[in-house]
Amino acid sequence: MTKSIDILGLGCVAVDDLLYVPSFPVANTKVRVLSWERQCGGLTGAALVTAARFGARCAFGGLLGLDELSHVIEENFFSEGVEVKFAPRAMDASVVHATVIVAAETGTRNIFYRINGRVGADDLLPTESVIRSARVLFLDHYGMVGNLRAALIARAAGIPIVADFERDNDSRFKELLDLVDHIVLPEDMATKVTGKRSPQSAAEALWHKERHAVVITCGVAGSWFVGTDQMVNHQPAFKVRVVDTTGCGDVFHGAYAAALAQGATLSECVRLASAAAALKATQPGGQRGIPTRNQVDEFLRSEPEIL
Repeated sequence: MTKSIDILGLGCVAVDDLLYVPSFPVANTKVRVLSWERQCGGLTGAALVTAARFGARCAFGGLLGLDELSHVIEENFFSEGVEVKFAPRAMDASVVHATVIVAAETGTRNIFYRINGRVGADDLLPTESVIRSARVLFLDHYGMVGNLRAALIARAAGIPIVADFERDNDSRFKELLDLVDHIVLPEDMATKVTGKRSPQSAAEALWHKERHAVVITCGVAGSWFVGTDQMVNHQPAFKVRVVDTTGCGDVFHGAYAAALAQGATLSECVRLASAAAALKATQPGGQRGIPTRNQVDEFLRSEPEIL
C-alpha cells in the first residue's frame, strides 16, 4: 500500500499560554510577569510539529472542536505543514488549554491545564484506510477507545506505533501499552508502571518479543534503551545552556518518530531525539524552540559535550 503519510498522530493538542516569572514564588505572594506569549503544544501536537520540522509528512487525525482554540490549533498546524483534513470536528470536542509558568532563573516550569470537551482520538475516525496509509502511528493516552482501535489496525498492518504516555489511570491502559512496539516513556512513568527502581530495570521489564524498542528518558541523566538485541544501552544527554524545558519530552518523541519513519536505526533515533530535546531546552516556549533537522544535524556535527 502506498504510504501518503509518514506520521499520523491521534492524541492531545493544546494551546499554551506561557508566563515567564523570575522564579517560582512561595504561597500568598505577588510576582511580576516578565513576559507572556501564546504557543501551541500538547503531547501529540508538539510531536507532530517536531516531526514536520524534521521533514516528515505529518497529519493530525484526533478530535478538534468548533471553538476558537481549536481554530488556533488548525491554523498553527497549517503553518507548520501538518495536514488536518483527517481530524474529526465535533461540537462537544475541544483542545487542552494550558497556562505554563516558567521560572527564568532555572528554566523549569509548572503546567496548569483545563479540558472542556472530548480530547484526543475519536472512537471511530479516522477511517481504517487513513490509518493504514501511515508509516508510523503516534498515540498518547487521550481518547483511549479510539487509540485502541487505531493501534489494532496499525499492528495488523505492520505499522510501527510510537506512544507518549503520562498517565495509566484508565482500565484499558495496559491493553494499549501491550500494542505499542516503540515505547518512549519518562523515567517517572516507566518506574510507576513497572514497579522498578531504575530506568535500566524498567526498560528491561517493559521489553517483550512483540516490541521493537523501549526508551526511558531521564532528563540530564540521558536515556536508556533496549532494542531487538535485548541489550540495555545508554545515550548521554547533551550539555547545553537551559532556558526553558517546556515541551522537551514532546520534542524527543516527535524527533524519534520522524527518524523512525525516515529509516534510522534505534540508536540513531535516540541520538537525534536527544539532540533535538537539548536544542529545544535552549529556547523559550514550547513550539517556538523546536529545532529543524538541519539544526540538529549541525549541532551533532559540532561534537557537543555530553553530561
